[in-house]
Amino acid sequence: MTAPDIRVLVVDDQMMVREGFSVLLNAMPDIEVVGEAVNGVEAVAQVAALRPDVVLMDIRMPELNGIEATREIVAADESAKVLVLTTFDLDEYVYQALRAGASGFLLKDASARQLADGVRVVAAGEALLAPTITKRLIVEFSRLSDTPRQPALARVDELTERESEVLVLIAHGLSNAEIASRLVVAESTVKTHVSRILVKLGLRDRTQAAVFAYETGLVRPG
Repeated sequence: MTAPDIRVLVVDDQMMVREGFSVLLNAMPDIEVVGEAVNGVEAVAQVAALRPDVVLMDIRMPELNGIEATREIVAADESAKVLVLTTFDLDEYVYQALRAGASGFLLKDASARQLADGVRVVAAGEALLAPTITKRLIVEFSRLSDTPRQPALARVDELTERESEVLVLIAHGLSNAEIASRLVVAESTVKTHVSRILVKLGLRDRTQAAVFAYETGLVRPG
C-alpha cells in the first residue's frame, strides 16, 4: 500500500510562480497540489474548503498578505501547517510569519528537491526553517523582535532539566532523531519530551518552540 499523498495549496500572486511550484510538486510521487490561490483572502477560503496538509504561502500579496493570512488560517485550525516562501533569506517578514503561526519557511530559489523535502518535513511535523541556514536565520529574526516575552520566561521554570535541554536542541535545528543521538536516548523518548514541552509552554509546534527559546534568552544569539 502506497503512502497517501501530501495535499498542498500553493498561494502566490504571481501566476508563473504558482504554476512552477505546482508542476514541481505534482512531479513528486507523494505530493499533490490540490489548489492555488492568488492572495491571502483566497488562501483562507481555500484552506477551509480543501483542508490541505500544507499551505505553501507567499508573504507579499495584495488584499491580505501572507502574514495575516497565516494568522487567520492558524486561528481557525491550530493543526494547519503553513510553509512560508520568501525571496530574501533575511526578510524581516519571515520572523513575523513565524510568530503568526507558520511552521517554517523556504527561499523561493530553493531547488525542486528542497521544496519537496520542505513540504514533507512540515507535513510530518518536523518543521523548522530553511535547510543549511536554520540557526543563522532564527538568530537574526530573534534580534528583530521588539516585544520581549519576559512574562513567558517564568514558564521555562516549569520544564524539567531534560526538557530544557531538548528545547535548546530544538532551537538549534536538530530533528528528533538527531536529539536522540545527541542525548543517547530513544527517539520515542524525545517525542514524549517535545510533546510535554509544547503543552507546558502553550506552543503549537517545534518552530514556535525554537522562537520561544531565543526570545526568552534560553538560547543566546551568536
